[in-house]
Amino acid sequence: MTLLATTSIAAISLYAMLATVYKSAQVFHARRTTISTTPAKDIETNPVPSVDVIVPCFNEDPIVLSECLASLAEQDYAGKLRIYVVDDGSKNRDAVVAQRAAYADDERFNFTILPKNVGKRKAQIAAITQSSGDLILNVDSDTTIAPDVVSKLAHKMRDPAVGAAMGQMKASNQADTWLTRLIDMEYWLACNEERAAQARFGAVMCCCGPCAMYRRSAMLSLLDQYETQLYRGKPSDFGEDRHLTILMLSAGFRTEYVPSAIAATVVPDTMGVYLRQQLRWARSTFRDTLLALPVLPGLDRYLTLDAIGQNVGLLLLALSVLTGIGQFALTATLPWWTILVIGSMTLVRCSVAAYRARELRFLGFALHTLVNIFLLIPLKAYALCTLSNSDWLSRGSVAIAPTVGQQGATKMPGRATSEIAYSGE
Repeated sequence: MTLLATTSIAAISLYAMLATVYKSAQVFHARRTTISTTPAKDIETNPVPSVDVIVPCFNEDPIVLSECLASLAEQDYAGKLRIYVVDDGSKNRDAVVAQRAAYADDERFNFTILPKNVGKRKAQIAAITQSSGDLILNVDSDTTIAPDVVSKLAHKMRDPAVGAAMGQMKASNQADTWLTRLIDMEYWLACNEERAAQARFGAVMCCCGPCAMYRRSAMLSLLDQYETQLYRGKPSDFGEDRHLTILMLSAGFRTEYVPSAIAATVVPDTMGVYLRQQLRWARSTFRDTLLALPVLPGLDRYLTLDAIGQNVGLLLLALSVLTGIGQFALTATLPWWTILVIGSMTLVRCSVAAYRARELRFLGFALHTLVNIFLLIPLKAYALCTLSNSDWLSRGSVAIAPTVGQQGATKMPGRATSEIAYSGE
């Protein structure tokens, strides 16, 4: 047996053992519960908090923005609700005039137009400084939320120990392509396995940017750190959701997940857009994992296992795949043990997901294993080698206003607007 074959077998075996322990613990802790963690005395005695919804937008598609604003206008919330829409120097302002005009007479809406593009964080802060609600809900401009989302997230936040809470993310354009279907399943797993398990211990490690609520008093105390994040002396502008979540945990607050608060966001429908998004997310994840390390000792031991499973597991899988490819290239023999282990683990994971979600479509998530091995692992390796790069890779794009054809039918541009608009992890 060659050194490459031995290394591949050892790496994939270690990966299998680590992944089995990690994923088993994750599914165990992520099991559904109907028990509220909000103290009853706080629910009964505290007044209904006021909520400010902040929507930064940059070159957003007019129809997508209209759907977002409509979902906010339709919120069924007993408390005071204000909605702040911040145009961050968009180049398509003329195309969204109608969307602003539609809510000009609604006293809940406030529109701010920044003279130039300053970035998502500063756009959010521009709204925060002029708002006054007890709670702040960040919503991406390509996201629609269910009518009860504000109520459900605000209910969770009535526990004063909770600094942030996120809802369940879905793909609004799930049916568009095979990729959007795959991403929708990826979101379900990320929310209902990873985040749900972390929430068992009040430590969701990333409250997703498209729909996340924060306590104003906590956010104000962290605003300077949030706005001026640096990596190796350079401004770090993306990954704002993960960074703010880690800051909340570092300050001693709990971060929660509310699966019944449903938010639907536009996801990439082409591989190029998807990979550029994943590159940004990988860089921010690696950066903020380093920031989170000092926080882990103060959290439950499961969170340490979670960090090891996600990072060490990725390295072991990458090593086993790399050595397996080397074995095939140099000896013309297939790494059968590596293929068998990866295949069987994929089958088990997809079957468990299909059972938990009660949806057979999750058996098709096996396709994600190929995407992960041949595209995402090399991309994450590249991200690790280019952590200092803070390029959004899409900020220069401009959304095109829909046009009307001869028969009066509206023609929509491609759904790649999900990358053009601000979107979090």
